[in-house]
Amino acid sequence: MDPNQEPLEAPPGDKPEGEGVEAHPMDAFLEEEAYGMDSPKRGETRTGTIARISGNDVLVDIGAKSEGVVPASEVEQMTEEQRAELVVGRELPVYVVRTGDRDFGIVLSATRAMEETDWGRAEKLQQDQDVYEGTIGGYNKGGLIVKVGNLRGFIPASQISLSRRRQSEGETPDKRWGKMVGEPILAKVIEVDRKRNRLILSERAAAREARKALKERLIVELQAGEIRTGRVISLADFGAFVDIGGADGLVHLSEVSWKRLSHPSEMLEVGQEVRVKVLAVDTDRKRISLSMRELEADPWEVMAEKLQEGQLVEGTITKLTKFGAFARLTVEEGYQVEGLIHISELSDRRIEHPSEVVQEGQTVTLRVIKVDRPRKRIGLSLKRVASAEYADQDWQATVRLATIPAAEPAEPAAPEVEDFDAALEDEAIDEDEALDEAAEPEDPGGEEHEPA
Repeated sequence: MDPNQEPLEAPPGDKPEGEGVEAHPMDAFLEEEAYGMDSPKRGETRTGTIARISGNDVLVDIGAKSEGVVPASEVEQMTEEQRAELVVGRELPVYVVRTGDRDFGIVLSATRAMEETDWGRAEKLQQDQDVYEGTIGGYNKGGLIVKVGNLRGFIPASQISLSRRRQSEGETPDKRWGKMVGEPILAKVIEVDRKRNRLILSERAAAREARKALKERLIVELQAGEIRTGRVISLADFGAFVDIGGADGLVHLSEVSWKRLSHPSEMLEVGQEVRVKVLAVDTDRKRISLSMRELEADPWEVMAEKLQEGQLVEGTITKLTKFGAFARLTVEEGYQVEGLIHISELSDRRIEHPSEVVQEGQTVTLRVIKVDRPRKRIGLSLKRVASAEYADQDWQATVRLATIPAAEPAEPAAPEVEDFDAALEDEAIDEDEALDEAAEPEDPGGEEHEPA
């Protein structure tokens, strides 16, 4: 060996141990490899195992030479549910905040790890244009706050759906948005910026998908007979469409009120909050039938207190049929019911058709000759208005109205009219069909219509 050439490696024992010997960079790497360890890198996310809990510090084994620590300051800010998950032996995703040195150990963050997972989820939602289903967690002057995992997503007022904005009233954010906190919401992610901690969503962008999804879910959940609070979203000649929490149902004109209406605008306006009863749910056609009048007092119950057999009333002829005429009676201001004047009760002479005696729209004085409460039917007579058999009753009624308070019980009803009952029996089938037809709602458009 050339005496001037330095040996590649000093022979053992030539130098005292630990003196004048510098560690080679590969030594630490080889040592970590020997123990199956991998040095953590700042900013990466790992899944470790909770090794022990010291005070409020959580020490986590992430496969490095030493355990990392999730500091107590972070643990104290966690929710009770999150803290309950911190159990020795359980896996825990963590974010490497600092890799550690001689003075400080490895610092980890469980919250940052969850946020990183949520940022990744948000980016995927934006990329795939999927609809996110969440809950309104708060608000500020500019719009609504929606949590996406541990991230605070923001929906600006301009990106809130039209139907929800219709519900916002008031000059302050609390009045506009406060009552919406806790409500479910569907939205699409339209902007993700980790550096600026900026996550923007849009309910408007998801409106179509959201409405479809909510409607399908609501149709499955809804049951006939349920009472719901909704908001009127549009009016048509045949009825009103009401949003009952993501799906719209039709309140047919005949179901708006017991009062006779020409158009729903006589009682309703767009944006008005109303209570409705679910009449039927057509899962195949995805249609919901609603009623408002079902939640009102039934005029028939009012009628039972006011109409007596033998009583004189004023009615308007509404429909003529081969077996008689229908007349509308006003029981109480705004509330009306219909009764039947059988053809045998229109005139003392024999007639072939009711049009020989009365016409539609004509107002006439009639005698109540039958009140069938169970079937909600009234029998009326035109020919018996001036009948001598009721003369005494009419006189007593006149005296009573003039001298006795209205709260006094009415006079006893007139005797059963056998001829009228017999006539009804003869025309039973036709009468039932006509009365059932009269009870059916009139639908000018044939089928129900979805709003435009």
